[in-house]
Amino acid sequence: MYAVIKHGGKQYKVKVGDILDLDRIEGAEPKQAIEIDDVLLVNGDDLKVGNPKVEGAKVILEVIGNYRGKKVIIFKKRRRKDSKKKRGFRRDYTKVRVKEIIA
Repeated sequence: MYAVIKHGGKQYKVKVGDILDLDRIEGAEPKQAIEIDDVLLVNGDDLKVGNPKVEGAKVILEVIGNYRGKKVIIFKKRRRKDSKKKRGFRRDYTKVRVKEIIA
């Protein structure tokens, strides 16, 4: 059984036991359970496709922890103009495990 969920403007195909790196979920503590109601598709015994969401379907996630990703460097340079700009950022993630898919 698998499901397609939507979180943070992205879609994820998940099944029970998968580990995902989602955008930071505010207030998420380790061992906490989180419910995602934005379920777009569920494939179990039969295929249920939402319009846009599947009614009554939800995915239960368990938070493993929060962390920051690798640093991404943005470097812009204009040749012969002595103009350059260097910026960087680190994205915040929440690592979660899929505990249950309810359809």
